[in-house]
Amino acid sequence: PKLALPDALYLLARGPFPEADERALLEKYGIDAVVSKNSGGEATYGKIAAARALGIEVIMVRRPPLPDVPSAETVDALAAMVDHLFEPVADRGV
Repeated sequence: PKLALPDALYLLARGPFPEADERALLEKYGIDAVVSKNSGGEATYGKIAAARALGIEVIMVRRPPLPDVPSAETVDALAAMVDHLFEPVADRGV
């Protein structure tokens, strides 16, 4: 669909891409800022490194804090939590 922004262009491709390719793309289209979510992974590292090497502003969007809810560190711990929810009330000590 047409974007509601002037001079907008869709670039459809699936990364991650090497830093050299990202740099060429940033230069070709005259990109002056990169906005990226900070997901903690390395998938967009090439783009961030290329932007910084070219002196392009990089804006990182921080992940929101996780909600304060019960969580489990392992699948086994999660299974135990779920099992507890479905035990009879008397067995749970409630």
